[in-house]
Amino acid sequence: MKINFKSLTLQVIVAMILGVLFGVFFPAQAGNMKVLADIFVKAIKMVIAPIIFLTIVTGIAGMGDMKKVGRIGGKTLLYFEVVSTIALAIGILFANVFHPGTGVNAHLAKGDISQYTKAAAEGGHGFMDYILGIIPDSFVGSLAKGELLPILVLAILFGASLSGMGERGKVVIDFFERVSEVFFKIVKIIMYYSAVAAFGAIAYTIGKFGVGSLVSLGKLFALMLLAMAVFIIVVLGAIAKFYNFNIFKFISYIKDEIFLVLGTSSSESALPKMVEKLENYGCSKSVVGLVIPTGYSFNLDGTNIYLAFAALFIAQAYGVNLPLGQQIALLGVLMLTSKGAAGVTGAGFITLAATLAAFPSVPVEGIALLLGIDRFMSTARAITNLIGNGVATVVIAKMEKEFKQPVMAIENKVSLSA
Repeated sequence: MKINFKSLTLQVIVAMILGVLFGVFFPAQAGNMKVLADIFVKAIKMVIAPIIFLTIVTGIAGMGDMKKVGRIGGKTLLYFEVVSTIALAIGILFANVFHPGTGVNAHLAKGDISQYTKAAAEGGHGFMDYILGIIPDSFVGSLAKGELLPILVLAILFGASLSGMGERGKVVIDFFERVSEVFFKIVKIIMYYSAVAAFGAIAYTIGKFGVGSLVSLGKLFALMLLAMAVFIIVVLGAIAKFYNFNIFKFISYIKDEIFLVLGTSSSESALPKMVEKLENYGCSKSVVGLVIPTGYSFNLDGTNIYLAFAALFIAQAYGVNLPLGQQIALLGVLMLTSKGAAGVTGAGFITLAATLAAFPSVPVEGIALLLGIDRFMSTARAITNLIGNGVATVVIAKMEKEFKQPVMAIENKVSLSA
């Protein structure tokens, strides 16, 4: 079997192995390697805002039917609400069945959590703050800040207006499509650096937290992975089967993006490539442009599982007994605080702090119990978020009959269906 050294998957795997070894043998130097990953994530974030804006605008304007846009948007939000609630419920179920916090010494909760509680307090998690946060402050400001929901609103308004111009708007649409191609070319250039970023991220994690961080609180981490695996295989697998595609073949199709997230611990790092991959998979450009950016704020399945599971883990560690009624109330709080969480490293931790602050029965200082392994949990939830948003895009495309058999499947005579 011939090894393809140009494969992004192989490059990232090799880089991660080298990163682990570097972190083990040169921990002091490895502690400075995080900058390599930060450069990559920052470069990707640089192009996310314009790519999302251009993709949505050209998709909506090209569709021409605003009723159809509204219908797709409504179905997308309904799907996200149902599936994300199931993810929260799975997190609560696993915590109740396995009791991962029972027997954990809560006095081990040592560590500086002020940056997370401060960020949570400044985040404005009230309902009106959330609504106001969706509306862009200015046209340029929303793009400059890279906030996905305001960009989504701005792009929908721009695309709808452009669609109403008819033939006069076609020149602008053509121009935007050309500019979009330029940004995707930039992404391809940035991706050459992805293996270096993966090396830096893994080396930093091992160097800073030690090999012991791979096994500390092992039961909690293993159960979290199991919960996410059950969600992906059972829940998303059943949804995929109903819409006539195979979850395992789909995961194999986006394996490069999954390994990229595994290396960088950020689902945003794979967003531009996912847009391109899903279009090649068979989803229409308009559906991809609407569903993917919305999903990064409304459909964080992995983050939802983590929030529910971690909140109950902390409660159990402190001996706080939450009856069913309070757990349902916690579920309601999580449904609010989980919305709008960005798909970047640390966002889940900040949102957890905000949740516990709004639910005083569980001590917020308990999040310090999770500091040592949050980097690994962040990676697990980012991968789950990525897969969940990919499945959602295919489902919405099939619902709207905006899905066509991809050319790559026909050329390779490989069926991507179940």
